[in-house]
Amino acid sequence: MVFTLVTFVFFTILVAVISYLKTKDDKQDSTEGYFLAGRGLPGFVIAGSLLLTNLSAEQLVGTNGQAWSVGMSPMANEVLSALALIVLALWAAPKYLKGGITTIPELIGTCFDRTTKLWFSIAYIILYLVIQIPVILYSGSLVFENIFDVSGMLGITKFQAIVVLCILITIIGSIYAIFGGLKAVAVSDTVNGVGLLIGGIMIPFLAFHKLGNAAGYDGVAIWKGFTYLVDNYPQMLNSLAPADALPPAVPWPAAFSGLIFLALQAWCTHQSFIQRVLAAKDVKEAQKGALYCAFLKILGFLYLVMPGIIAFALFEIQGDQVSIMDEAYPQLVSQIVPQPVMGFFAAVMFGAILSSFNSVLNSVNTMFTMDIYKEFINKNASQDKLVSVGKKIGIVFAILSMCVGPMVYFFPAGLKTFLDSLVSLIGMPVMTVVFAGFIFHYLPKWSARAVMLFHYVTYGLYLIFFSNSWHYLYTVFVLVCIEFLFLTILNNQNKKKGAERFELEDVGAVDLTPWKYRKPVAIVVTVCVIVVYIAFSPLGFGAW
Repeated sequence: MVFTLVTFVFFTILVAVISYLKTKDDKQDSTEGYFLAGRGLPGFVIAGSLLLTNLSAEQLVGTNGQAWSVGMSPMANEVLSALALIVLALWAAPKYLKGGITTIPELIGTCFDRTTKLWFSIAYIILYLVIQIPVILYSGSLVFENIFDVSGMLGITKFQAIVVLCILITIIGSIYAIFGGLKAVAVSDTVNGVGLLIGGIMIPFLAFHKLGNAAGYDGVAIWKGFTYLVDNYPQMLNSLAPADALPPAVPWPAAFSGLIFLALQAWCTHQSFIQRVLAAKDVKEAQKGALYCAFLKILGFLYLVMPGIIAFALFEIQGDQVSIMDEAYPQLVSQIVPQPVMGFFAAVMFGAILSSFNSVLNSVNTMFTMDIYKEFINKNASQDKLVSVGKKIGIVFAILSMCVGPMVYFFPAGLKTFLDSLVSLIGMPVMTVVFAGFIFHYLPKWSARAVMLFHYVTYGLYLIFFSNSWHYLYTVFVLVCIEFLFLTILNNQNKKKGAERFELEDVGAVDLTPWKYRKPVAIVVTVCVIVVYIAFSPLGFGAW
């Protein structure tokens, strides 16, 4: 345990030192320098930061927990994200950079009006502070409680250990997000991204070896573990769940309908993701970053789904099956990772947790400062004042989230399902409104607020009365289609009335020349998605 702790501290400090050396001479006395890294991020840094912003303990714990519970269908959350990243690269990113925006609510305000901008800013801030950051803190704490047995070391309860770890993660993550700005976050993401890919992909191979040994094979048994899984649990390797399946399974019709909308919301309109693209030095680098990340998301099934399935088979043999899905991945890691390597794995896990935490916190600070403080409180604030406000409000938001984080302990239904269903409540109208602003040119200013209210009421009623009988992804699909139909009718009516045409202006923020290989790479990404789905279907390793 001592060696594990020493290596964990060493790798964690190493990442901090690299981030400091890469950013110590950067100017952060302007909003563009602090919130958008001076609009100078290259493609590979954007890709790494996008991946790490998305990939944290709630993904590793939550998605693997879903796979342990229902099999391969949660793979859709990862693999189909690649298609949304193609949309980001080819369509959304050029529009964002053309408008020179800092936040998604700013774009909404440009397309509609100031009141709409305020509404969506408040909604996004609530989503991040009450749901997203607390889930990141709790899931990260759960992993470290299982790795280091903090409750045993300190002689406290498991819940008390989670409280202690939430405080620790908040303090360290806040140093990056509040005092380092987006550049420090992005650099640490890139370094941690390399480590996490190594550590994450290591897990299924170690787990297959352990499964092979548990099944009676001696020596290196990686292949034997895989064949044991295919022979004995082929139904767990089928990514196409029945159409009437309920969460945490992803029904195959929902995977290619409602889940696509959810992926578009995450990768094309989620502020903490999009902020990396907004910080690109030009459209070419933004497109490279999005498409590089698409390949990394396709690989995600290896470390975000497969370990959960292996855990189910392994625990069945050993007779130590867990009872709660979010315990599956932490218990597997504690059993299969060798002690000499555990410190490194814990460090990259910690890096992933910090990355998601500080990325979302940085985005919340940005939205409050630029969309609420500058717009509605102090229009004449200087650049120094805005950066100062961003840092101070970041401390307040970090403390609020830290207080909520441990409370997720009392939601045993599964982290990923809990998070996705609530993101669908608050985040989906953002995707609808942003895309409508790009597609339509004659919408009335109040239409975005009408969509928001309609979605909140109808989806809220679904959560209260029908969530146990109807998959939330079907609800997402139906509501988004209704909302787009409503906006189409309004747009056509307004156009007939002679309304003024809206067009997003080019503010000259960056070079808009596209990457010449963007379309061939997008085609390769699409082919890879199809191949992976065929492999984990009844045509491949899976069975009905």
